[in-house]
Amino acid sequence: MAIATAPGRGAVGIVRVSGRSLEALVRALVGRSLKAREASYTGFLDAQGVAIDRGLAIYFPAPHSFTGEDVLELQAHGGPVVLQLLLARCLEAAAQVASNGQLTLPHLRVALPGEFSERAFLNDKMDLAQAEAIADLIDASTEAAARSASRSLSGVFSQEIHQLRDALVHLRMLVEATLDFPEEEIDFLRQADAQGQLTHLQQQVQQVLQRARQGALLREGIKVVIAGQPNAGKSSLLNALAGAELAIVTPVAGTTRDKVQQTIQIEGVPLHVIDTAGLRDSDDEVEKIGIARAWDAITTADAVLFLHDLTRVNAIEYIAADTDITRAMAQKLPKHVARIDIWNKADAVPASAPTPDGGVVLSAKTGQGLDDLRRQLLALAGWQPATEGLFMARERHVQALRQVETHLEAAQTHLTQQAQALDLLAEELRLAQIELSQITGEFTSDDLLGVIFSSFCIGK
Repeated sequence: MAIATAPGRGAVGIVRVSGRSLEALVRALVGRSLKAREASYTGFLDAQGVAIDRGLAIYFPAPHSFTGEDVLELQAHGGPVVLQLLLARCLEAAAQVASNGQLTLPHLRVALPGEFSERAFLNDKMDLAQAEAIADLIDASTEAAARSASRSLSGVFSQEIHQLRDALVHLRMLVEATLDFPEEEIDFLRQADAQGQLTHLQQQVQQVLQRARQGALLREGIKVVIAGQPNAGKSSLLNALAGAELAIVTPVAGTTRDKVQQTIQIEGVPLHVIDTAGLRDSDDEVEKIGIARAWDAITTADAVLFLHDLTRVNAIEYIAADTDITRAMAQKLPKHVARIDIWNKADAVPASAPTPDGGVVLSAKTGQGLDDLRRQLLALAGWQPATEGLFMARERHVQALRQVETHLEAAQTHLTQQAQALDLLAEELRLAQIELSQITGEFTSDDLLGVIFSSFCIGK
């Protein structure tokens, strides 16, 4: 049992119950039986038969429900107190029904996060990739992410995985047949073009992996940190990218003393942009804390925008400080973190002035060069804007598909050796199938399920 709508006030609030044989509970709550899958306007009764509220009650008998069990939804007015009263009444009524032997005791509790979706998965109403897509659809931060999650929920991604699995199973069958009947004159593998089948399967995996990477990018986005000396225009750049005055901008050095974060989107891809305190030596204790946090953000970024001030590029002190920051970044940045040099304040220097080689020349004030920066950020993320029919994916899906690629590459090596390595070939194909099955949940651990569904909201 759980309140299925978000906390706070609203026009409508939903209390959802899932379990076995809920008919007696339904009668206790609404005073009568309900027609299956038909909304009924009725009172929700307390123990004395007085209506706590009036609204719509819908009863979904098993197995034709979201969870595959009996499901009851009470759609009431969306006040927090009303919903808590209804939840308490459901628990009370369930206890009364259980005491009469009409409902088993394990159902007398509030649902855990994601438990409704977990039961739907366990009852074969959806696979694991589809269950994850529910949370992704709820959490989608862009229209493209929402549409991709919807496609995954409808089973598009799962169908791709099932097609790969079916092709892999067929190839395993050929290999196992060759192992089981070595005395036969017929060469099963050559006759069935196992080499061609394996090559085609590898190509299919690469295509699915590419789309999965794009789907994971839509879900996760990339973390972009804006760094540089004070007054280089970092806050102005954040405001320009976001299209809103999010960070305070003044001529005073050290105005930004802590991280300011905003999620923006470029062609549907979420970018988590962080403005940081100016990097310099400081005796101000508060500013020193901000600078330390800036370095923490830089070292955990997917990309760093190193902002330079074009109006000060010839000043000796400024050049020395920029050089020190460059050295520090080289030491602290992980190898996979990209750095883009941004030459800001192009509007404040003569058009004929020479510009540094490399990086992006722009003006956060006028918007000059921002489109070029956006294109570079998308390219850095690996985004392909022409992708059609994209589905949502998670990092674990991408990792599983990479493992499939690795096992198939090893299988290709063993296949060229044929009889000398058929056992190893069969084992690599088996391991590849296990990795595919983990994506849809056909082969998975309870620990993984716990991690996945604990991230869901309560009531879903």
